[in-house]
Amino acid sequence: MTIFVASLFLPYTVNFDGPPSWTASGPETPEIPKTGSSLPGNSTSSVTLSQTPKTDGPPSLSLFTPSSNAALSTVLTKTPDPLIQTPGATTDHEKIFRPHVERPLALSLPSHVKQKQEQGQKAVQQDVPPQTRPALSKDLRGISRHDIHSPGWGKSFVWNQPPSRAKSPPPSSILKHAAVEVKEKAAAIVHKAQKKSPRGAHRRSRTVSHDRRFSEFEYSVEKAVIGNGGLFNAIDAATEAGQLDEKLWVGTLGCPIDLLEDHMKENIAEKLENDYDSLAVYVSDSDLNGHYEHYCKTILWPVFHYQIPDHPKSKAYEDHSWVFYVKVNEAFADRIAKNYKKGDIIWIHDYHLLLVPGLLRQKLPEAEIGFFLHTAFPSSEIFRCLAVRSELLEGILGANLIGFQNDEYGHHFLQTCSRLLNVEATKHGVILENGRFVHVNTCPIGIDPKALDQQRRAPEVLEWVKTITEKYRGKRILVGRDKLDNIRGVRQKILSYELFLNKYPQYKDQVVLIQIATSSTEDPELSATVADIVTRVNSTHSTLAHQPLVFLKQDIEFAQYLALLTVAECLMITSLREGMNLTSHEFVMCQDGKFAEPKHGPLVLSEFTGSATVFGHEAILVNPWHYTQCAEAIKQALEMSPEERERRWTRLYDIVVNQNATTWYDRYMKALNHAWKEHSVREATSVPRLSVSSVKAKYQNASKRLFILDYEGTLASWGSPTDIILTTPKRAIDVLNDLIEDPKNIVYVMSSRMPEELERLFSPVSGLGIIAENGAYVRAPDMDEWEELANSENAKAWKKGVRSILQYYAERIEGSRIEERHSALVFDYAEADDVAGAFKQAGECANHINDACQGQNVCAVPIEDGLYISEIGINKGLAAQMISDSLEKQCRIRGEKMPEFLMVIGDSREDEYVFNWAHRLESAGTIKDVVTVTVGARNTEASATLTQGVTGKS
Repeated sequence: MTIFVASLFLPYTVNFDGPPSWTASGPETPEIPKTGSSLPGNSTSSVTLSQTPKTDGPPSLSLFTPSSNAALSTVLTKTPDPLIQTPGATTDHEKIFRPHVERPLALSLPSHVKQKQEQGQKAVQQDVPPQTRPALSKDLRGISRHDIHSPGWGKSFVWNQPPSRAKSPPPSSILKHAAVEVKEKAAAIVHKAQKKSPRGAHRRSRTVSHDRRFSEFEYSVEKAVIGNGGLFNAIDAATEAGQLDEKLWVGTLGCPIDLLEDHMKENIAEKLENDYDSLAVYVSDSDLNGHYEHYCKTILWPVFHYQIPDHPKSKAYEDHSWVFYVKVNEAFADRIAKNYKKGDIIWIHDYHLLLVPGLLRQKLPEAEIGFFLHTAFPSSEIFRCLAVRSELLEGILGANLIGFQNDEYGHHFLQTCSRLLNVEATKHGVILENGRFVHVNTCPIGIDPKALDQQRRAPEVLEWVKTITEKYRGKRILVGRDKLDNIRGVRQKILSYELFLNKYPQYKDQVVLIQIATSSTEDPELSATVADIVTRVNSTHSTLAHQPLVFLKQDIEFAQYLALLTVAECLMITSLREGMNLTSHEFVMCQDGKFAEPKHGPLVLSEFTGSATVFGHEAILVNPWHYTQCAEAIKQALEMSPEERERRWTRLYDIVVNQNATTWYDRYMKALNHAWKEHSVREATSVPRLSVSSVKAKYQNASKRLFILDYEGTLASWGSPTDIILTTPKRAIDVLNDLIEDPKNIVYVMSSRMPEELERLFSPVSGLGIIAENGAYVRAPDMDEWEELANSENAKAWKKGVRSILQYYAERIEGSRIEERHSALVFDYAEADDVAGAFKQAGECANHINDACQGQNVCAVPIEDGLYISEIGINKGLAAQMISDSLEKQCRIRGEKMPEFLMVIGDSREDEYVFNWAHRLESAGTIKDVVTVTVGARNTEASATLTQGVTGKS
């Protein structure tokens, strides 16, 4: 069994040994790359940036260049760009930090590859004198940085990769999109023909020549610096813990691939699959650029974080980029389906691939498919603003299990499905129109404490801890590290800190906030605003000896990051929305005092992060929009007693250690397996037709039998009460009378109708048990009194408010009506003039009622052409349970046996509760032979199916 783990980017990418990719841009002189990038030169003349510790200060950057290349020497003699200083800075405190230099990370190779490499190292060492023999490096698993803010797809300064050929922005009109696509394909064919034709060789441009050379270069597989680092670490942790034996990553390379020839793509794909357990998904540069940069980042990301993208750029790109989004999702589905074998598990991750579960469900109806959303999920009011909202929801619902970071996001998803798709959403999932149940659960991701501890032991981290401690001796350090965008709340944090300094000036010489704000080119207005605030804070509160705010608009080394978390007295996170902030988890780990004086620092955490639900009030929860509250939280953190700090930290530490990455993986996989098994049972394709001969044999062998039969749609057609009376088939009455004549049989009929209606309908049948109003009332055979399961007094209280809501929608849907029940209300739009429009309105109505009546234990459930509003928990299954409990009691009193044969026949989703109850009795051994039958073709828990009801109608 293989587990396919699909995310947009693989945890691996490729690095070519040839000239840097930007030399293909043409004869113009390129800009000097940022720190850490490759510099001009031949295939062996690259510049290495490394850090060497000094004895008298912090590590500094050293540049090593090949002496044989004069051009490089000229470049390197140029004065390097200065560090970005804090506006208004008066001290050199921040010079301690150096720009982030991304270096190759340790690869997590499969065990057989590691073994070969280690054998090779040992073989080399045998020929080296003992005194000069290098010690074998301990095989520590490298971890991916979940916190890294990379430059994005196609813009890497870390590896030497092909430049993108994507046309950006897309055409101005969606009508031109298809034409442009055809034109690009034609150009690609001509380009390929020119490569093969000797006559066209002299006409090749410099770029084309460079394109060919890229496929001739040697390459190496490297740990990727973009992608979902938290997911990568969790899967690696599960693999190391022995929970995951066989896996296949599925994703793109994270770099442009149009310039690579087919043979090179095949070579890379084969190497990734054989040595790195990875399936590469190849899509064109234009498709991936449109998918990721335009639709995901411009449309989906803001919406999922409660920001409606109403600026011109998003409106211009929405239609075009949706085409790209679909194509990339289709490419993933095709790649997985092609390699899938029966018994494999497919696990799809994050908002980049929302359509993949649905696409795979069409291709692989019986597959075990899971989906996990790592980001937040917005309320239905926000999500409904998306033009393709239904397509996205239907894509997600192709999974067996949908996982979210916390209950709030799961609740929003269920509400959105109920409102926009008009399907029944229960606490545990969604019941689709075809009867398929999609499970929804909460499973917050965690970190890998073991791998993080290994990273913290690195000498570089310990050196930085010492350096930062000495540099800020006597100061109380607050730390923040966020991307500078409208979602991370950097502006709100600094404004709160300014308010804190203004209200409590006694702290201004004691406290320093070190805020790492990675640059964002997408919002220069926000960047300028934050710079102005920072200038104001330091201009007002700085002295010659102290600077209260160190603002670095740059990333820092991972070692520096861990050191900062170790020496900090408080971490402050003010995200306006966030799925799960794993920086807070790492901060708790780093505060244990293993490598520095134990701080047990408080965590100031936005209540709008998924981590807030995990940590609860052990963290200091704040509303980032409430600046006064945030300022008071800083004061509370600084003045907290050592005893309370340790108490809070101990509880946080227990949560981080116990709810870790491996726990997350284990919990999700168990839930997925459970969901898939239930789904498999319900699959219509796996439900056989009713075997009359088998049922007849069980019936004849039983000394006592129980029948529970649905009325509407099974014994009779749907319709109004008057219609049912007129069209009640004589055949159904005759069948019921024949069954009851046998003293071995106990017969019940269940319906959504009121008790008095059913008494009138079945007056020709004596000795019949009746379940009315979908389980709210039960009358046993040969009894005149009804047992009430619902609370009719409570129903009177909530009906008034619900009726006013229903009346609002009834006035807007011509032909709809409200039907009264004793313990329920029914909104019927079967005769509406516009049934499609009524369907959408009914979804909004159900959502409105469920929101308004959440505290009254009332819910609205979609039924065929209508809504059924009743108390939560009142259903046919509850009534059936009461019947079996009553029978057991009577049998004990009389010394008799329980029925040996049970048959349940139904046709709708409400009858699934009774099927489930019947199977529980069979599993418990209470009833020997249980037969559950559904009428029609649908996903069901019934053990058999019939295409026709007793009436002879479908």
